[in-house]
Amino acid sequence: MNDFSPRRTMMVDTQVRPNDVTKFTIIDAMLSVPREEFVPAPLRDAAYVGENLEISPGRVMLEPRTLAKLLDALDPQPDDRVMILGAGLGYTAALVARMAGHVVAVEDVADLATQAAARLNGLGNVTLAGGPLAAGAAKDGPYDCILVEGGAQDVPEAILAQLKDGGRIGAVFMQGALGQARIGHHIDGKINWRFSFNATAPVLVGFVRKQGFTF
Repeated sequence: MNDFSPRRTMMVDTQVRPNDVTKFTIIDAMLSVPREEFVPAPLRDAAYVGENLEISPGRVMLEPRTLAKLLDALDPQPDDRVMILGAGLGYTAALVARMAGHVVAVEDVADLATQAAARLNGLGNVTLAGGPLAAGAAKDGPYDCILVEGGAQDVPEAILAQLKDGGRIGAVFMQGALGQARIGHHIDGKINWRFSFNATAPVLVGFVRKQGFTF
């Protein structure tokens, strides 16, 4: 069996640290969680490359740089309740489980959800939820942090309503082939979005631009 630990260290040293991600919790999680266990079997050897990996039609595992910088900006805390939308095979949930109090991982593709459940088995602070990503998991909320693990042209009001006052939400907003990672802060009933960095990801079902939305 291949030893992927040197690749894991190289990923952190070449893709994460040089992009101003220095929080110990993120570095420790990315050095500890075996990324190769959370990709489709044929892609194990590509698990640590610096690009999005397709895990299902129209769905990707975010490249390490993008994911690390989103987590850095969201800064999950030990007592936080975090919702991940588009959990895929569970890699991000496994990372955040090491940082936050509880993680609710929402996945609408049945095959991905089944595989995620097997990979996340044993993590007592992770709850898997099915159903449309755009609906979230209100019954398990509200949340201190929400991470949209994919692209968005718009974020549904149903999702924003599940964010606590003072909470943070991160998403990659797409316009054509161009994208920006933005962090939204819920303050006094409003979401204030701020540019964080450039990134790209396929737009998730349910996160398509509404008529009249501007980038």
